[in-house]
Formats: sequence, structure tokens, C-alpha cells
Amino acid sequence: MKNTKVTLVPLAAVDREQFILDNQWSFKYGALLEFGERDGHIDGDGEIISRKTIERSIDDPHSEAYRIVVDGEKVGGVILKIDKETHHNELEILFVSPEAHSRGIGYGAWQAVEALHPETLVWETCTPYFEKRNIHFYVNKCGFQITEFWCEHFQPDHETPDGDNDPGEGPCEMFRFVKVMKP
Repeated sequence: MKNTKVTLVPLAAVDREQFILDNQWSFKYGALLEFGERDGHIDGDGEIISRKTIERSIDDPHSEAYRIVVDGEKVGGVILKIDKETHHNELEILFVSPEAHSRGIGYGAWQAVEALHPETLVWETCTPYFEKRNIHFYVNKCGFQITEFWCEHFQPDHETPDGDNDPGEGPCEMFRFVKVMKP
């Protein structure tokens, strides 16, 4: 397993727009690889993850947004939602630019996230069902377990991301992952 040395740099206001565009490109790239442009997985704006979703994640008062930097180059980003009371934290977004895939950058970034928040008891995240690279990454590399599959048949008995009731947002055909750090 590659162990690329990455640095997490807090997102600067001047880099916000490029961060959003890079994030959208990363997710769109994965969908295009899987589906091409043949069906409705890309929304009306041509995106898998909407600007609104990314901005909501960045702007949440409990969130921390970082650029993933390798050798001085911005190659991705991370948005974390940190609960300082329960220490049950969320990896809201992690992306690596497609041009930098398969270099161990995502795993290096995840190690940096864990080091940044050693107080975390539980990490949670989710990813679309078609993102096989992501599913492999979270389960086989980072030690997460799949706990739910959100789909039309899923009846949650707890709160799930709802996208502010926007019909195009929220848990639709997504896997939920949990990593217990400390019991």
C-alpha cells in the first residue's frame, strides 16, 4: 500500500471556488467512467454533487474544510464535520483529483485526518453505490464497515442526511460507512 505524505491545508476563501469545481469534477469523473453520459446520474447542472451540497458542507459551523496538498500541489480536498461533545464525527467529503489517482493520496489524506482528530470515537461517511473505487477505499484501505444502503426500500430508524428536503439531494442509492475508533 502506498503511503504518500500529504498535508491538509485549511481551505482559504480565495480557493473556495476552485475547491468546489475540483470537487465536482472528481465526482463527475467517477460517474462518467461508470455510466458515460447515457443516463440520469448527472443532475441538470451536469454534476453528481451539487454546488449547494458542497457549500452547505463548507459553511456548516461545525465543519472544517482542507485542501489536500502533495509536494506543494493541490490534489484534492476534505470536509469534516466535527462534534466536539460526542466525538462522533463525519467525513462529509473527500476527493482526489482524477489526475492524481492511484498514488496513495487518499489514504495519506485519511491518515492525516485521523491524526488531526485523535479524540474521535466514531467516523461516519457515505458514497454513491456506483463509486467502486470509494467503496474499496473506505472498506479495504481505511477500515470502515458498511452499515446501511440507502435506497427506495430503506426505512431509517434514525436521522439521515436529507439535503434540506431537496428532492435531488440526500441519501439515494448510497452506502453509509462507520469506523469505530474507540469503543
